[in-house]
Amino acid sequence: MAKVDLAQVGKNLLKSAETEESVELQSLWQDQPVVLFFLRRFGCQVCRWMASEISKLEPDLRASGVALAGVGPEEFGLAEFKEGGFFKGSLYVDETKKTYKDLGFKRYTAISVVPAALGKKVRDIAAKAKADGIQGNFSGDLLQSGGMLIVAKGGEKVLLHFIQDSPGDHLPLEDISKALGISATVKAGQRPVCNDDVCTR
Repeated sequence: MAKVDLAQVGKNLLKSAETEESVELQSLWQDQPVVLFFLRRFGCQVCRWMASEISKLEPDLRASGVALAGVGPEEFGLAEFKEGGFFKGSLYVDETKKTYKDLGFKRYTAISVVPAALGKKVRDIAAKAKADGIQGNFSGDLLQSGGMLIVAKGGEKVLLHFIQDSPGDHLPLEDISKALGISATVKAGQRPVCNDDVCTR
């Protein structure tokens, strides 16, 4: 995996979902460590479930002085995502997708996205999301993948850089807290067992 140049990627601009102002990525880690969750799409059912899982850590992160931020590759679906309350951190949009590219978050082709989206990991999480009452849609950019970047305060170093290999890839909550050196009091949601009844998407 390529080394992340925080000085370079930190200059990339994101649009705040709250203020609609442009901010430099590095401003998010300037005064505290930050967990940056890069979603594939705001409308993605699997992404919404992952966002709700990561949000379980928010009280522990806040208590430890760690910021939590979510980034989407486009505004499409943002309002519905916010209304659904899937994520407990601040939200941003990378309208140019430059940060996604700089961090190595791949783009699928129209051909490669189909088997990736129908894989067992995706079906399992989609089933869990459905069981938790989390719905999704197929609107917006279906080809972008995501991941996570955890950066130490002041951009001192990258604590974790995770790139999704398939749309269903996500980090266990304990890996996130371990990278930050904090203890978490939350329990991860149970991964579902996939069967024909619940794995129809």
